[in-house]
Amino acid sequence: MKFAFSTLGVPGQPISEVVALATANGFQGVELRAHPEEPVHRGLGRRDRAAVVEEFKRADVEILGIAGYPRVASATVDEEQLRQEMDDLLSLARDLGAPYLRVFPGGGEQSAAEADATAARRLAAAAETAADSGVRILLETHDSHRTGADAARVVGLVGHQWVGALWDVMHTWLGGEDPVTTHSVLAPHLGYVQVKDIASAQDTTPLALGAGVLPLGKCLALLDEDSWVCWEYEKRWYPQAEELPGLLAAGRVHLEGLAGGHG
Repeated sequence: MKFAFSTLGVPGQPISEVVALATANGFQGVELRAHPEEPVHRGLGRRDRAAVVEEFKRADVEILGIAGYPRVASATVDEEQLRQEMDDLLSLARDLGAPYLRVFPGGGEQSAAEADATAARRLAAAAETAADSGVRILLETHDSHRTGADAARVVGLVGHQWVGALWDVMHTWLGGEDPVTTHSVLAPHLGYVQVKDIASAQDTTPLALGAGVLPLGKCLALLDEDSWVCWEYEKRWYPQAEELPGLLAAGRVHLEGLAGGHG
């Protein structure tokens, strides 16, 4: 397996420092959070994009994906604004050489059928642009579509190879879904897996990997040997959490141990 970490764990860090953390701690890739407060975002100019690519290339670290924030099932989002956001993020991912773009469902209080249909329609509309860009759109198991079964319903409706799923192990666990079930429904669509650890369903403050209750070993045991696993440490939302850089080396060792022969 190959291991990455998300810049959500080191909010606002310059790209040079992010790359240095990856190389110093044995991570082969990084997931870049695309937000205006981050160094990488939709408005990044062509020259700056090229500089980011060069920074990663020099260090032989891969950009695993772009973590975007479009909510494709939302009933309140402006359709034109969402389409533009998706186009911009696909262009950003293409220019950076990232194979994946993460999106959220965000179905809110709609019925499951309504949210599924809305998300599937919008993802299908973006699928050809994704194919032309060489970037696969991944719907994360999150919020209104917390389980693998939820995400698989939408991706199955789209029926396009350039639209898949991202398995966030915390959300499927919070949704009461067993890892074997999650993997069985997501395997045909799976891009990569986000791991993390927490103390309980009531306390989701990020912890060092292995210090919490999430079934990380069971999840990794189900993956193919060429799978990507990304540590999403949500420091941005929990400023009281321990700083990620000091945890990275031990976290990578822990993941390799869980991966066993696949490491």
